[in-house]
Amino acid sequence: MEKCTFINFMQVLKPWLNDDYIQHARFDENGIFTLTFVNGGQKAYQIDDCTAGQLTDAVALLKKNGVRVFE
Repeated sequence: MEKCTFINFMQVLKPWLNDDYIQHARFDENGIFTLTFVNGGQKAYQIDDCTAGQLTDAVALLKKNGVRVFE
């Protein structure tokens, strides 16, 4: 698992959204996003400096780009 700031997470996330690399995402109560890619790989991120509103925005961005999000 990689720890990162919210800004860094969003920067990492955006290129993958443009190319439809993410199959689905999972967000848990500990603030950990796990991304599962279309090739079967996974990457987990613990975001340690964000508000509940920012997490809601990240989930909305994923859903807007057609990514299934499990909460």
